[in-house]
Amino acid sequence: MYQEKQFNLPSEFQGQLSRTSVDEHLKLYSGYVKHTNYILDRISELQEEDPEANKYEIGELRRRLGFEFDGMRNHEYYFSALEESPSEPDRDSALHAQIAKQWGSFDNWQAEFKQLATTRGVGWAVLYYDDQAGRLLNAWIDEQQLGHLTGLRPILMLDMWEHSFVYDYQPSGKGQYVEDFFANLNWKAVEGNFN
Repeated sequence: MYQEKQFNLPSEFQGQLSRTSVDEHLKLYSGYVKHTNYILDRISELQEEDPEANKYEIGELRRRLGFEFDGMRNHEYYFSALEESPSEPDRDSALHAQIAKQWGSFDNWQAEFKQLATTRGVGWAVLYYDDQAGRLLNAWIDEQQLGHLTGLRPILMLDMWEHSFVYDYQPSGKGQYVEDFFANLNWKAVEGNFN
């Protein structure tokens, strides 16, 4: 079964992002791990009891699995990028070179990603790498599981559900939350996802 990951997060963050808010956010992540395991266990139980008689409940649990599983995994990318302490992007890294190649500059990519992150509604802003095409893509994911690009590797994931920022920023502070997220990023972790 899936285990809840422990993240080595700083005791304080730059900007308005508070440790209290992050700790509450971690509890939400814990719930995704718990519910992923619950659904998988429950499906097994229902299959053993009577798969035909339980097919409707099994089907509904399978539908729900994507939300819980992706909620778990998305948050693991999100929190791992905030571990330890912030670091600047390495201008000599393979990720920086790929970003500059595709967007003309790191600043151009960052401006586009921040714009994506302020999309109205709940969801996730994601920087993916497409191994087959050898390119990066910025994409929006509705909820946790709707809109993931099949076969692409997440490099950077930014949670844009209200639970990630409203405590510290209020709804009108969404843009400042995005700025503070970038100020707290450990780019070594993000570059590791690309490598």
